[in-house]
Amino acid sequence: MMYQAAADRYGSMPYPHCGRSGLRLSAVSLGLWHNFGGNDDFDRQRWIVRTAFDQGITCFDLANNYGPPPGSAEENFGRLLARDLKPYRDEMVVCTKAGYTMWPGPYGDWGSRKYLVASLDQSLKRMGLDYVDIFYHHRPDPETPLEETMAALDHIVRSGRALYAGISNYNGERTAAAAAELRRLGTPFVIHQMRYNMLVRQPETDLLPVLEREGIGGIAFSPLAQGLLTDRYLGGALPADSRAAGSVGFLKPEHITPERLATIEALNEIARTGGRTLAQLALAWVRRQPSIASVLIGASKPQQVLDAVRAVQMAPLAGDEIAAVEAILGGQS
Repeated sequence: MMYQAAADRYGSMPYPHCGRSGLRLSAVSLGLWHNFGGNDDFDRQRWIVRTAFDQGITCFDLANNYGPPPGSAEENFGRLLARDLKPYRDEMVVCTKAGYTMWPGPYGDWGSRKYLVASLDQSLKRMGLDYVDIFYHHRPDPETPLEETMAALDHIVRSGRALYAGISNYNGERTAAAAAELRRLGTPFVIHQMRYNMLVRQPETDLLPVLEREGIGGIAFSPLAQGLLTDRYLGGALPADSRAAGSVGFLKPEHITPERLATIEALNEIARTGGRTLAQLALAWVRRQPSIASVLIGASKPQQVLDAVRAVQMAPLAGDEIAAVEAILGGQS
């Protein structure tokens, strides 16, 4: 049976503007870093993506090297588009990136014009698309002039391969320099994707003020600290199928310290008092920042998508809730 999207999918999802641009993002975006590779169950992937779209999630985030193997997440997303979502392409914001190692030799990594243009051409072929909505440079390149990397993004937009340019993992100083160069080129630079959550707070002092000043939207990846800010680790548990027990990602067993667990338990009490889950508290806390347009979640099952959507439908955190969270986090960074 042909998939038909839910008729009420736009009923309750917020769609904030991405910075000062006209582009609106769903307040929750779905990332395909994990669980969408060639070794993962394709039917489950379809279920997750369908659930997301039915709930009003319109932004889908990929990168050239997502898998494993690298490239397979884009291939699978292309299959999903062809089977289910092709009629809805104009209702979606499809994003991909390049900047990490993708193929051997000197032209398959970092930020040269040659790598970025070739990588996006490969990504478009894997996904069966003529263009993506947002193309990111995935990480700063210390050995390629910033002007070359930004000129590549400008060329990619002007050539019709992408509608908007973005960057990821740049610090505040480099972001300001990138914004100045793209402004000079006349390129629509609308978004920065950064790692930001209750336990990783460096963007608050370095990056977020630059985004506000420049009118660039922010999208936060790992807002749940790869599952640490959920109920999965409450009580000191280390589930066998958890991120910390796996071999991919930032979260490792050694990060599950007694001190960190005590912090999570205390945050969970604040969440319960406010009628939220720990994950919903964590997402609301990230979204309190005015420059954050969307929180980028991963999911291994549809229920995780539903929980995240519920979080952005709830009332924003009250002042006393924010103060209570701050009292627990203290100098977390």
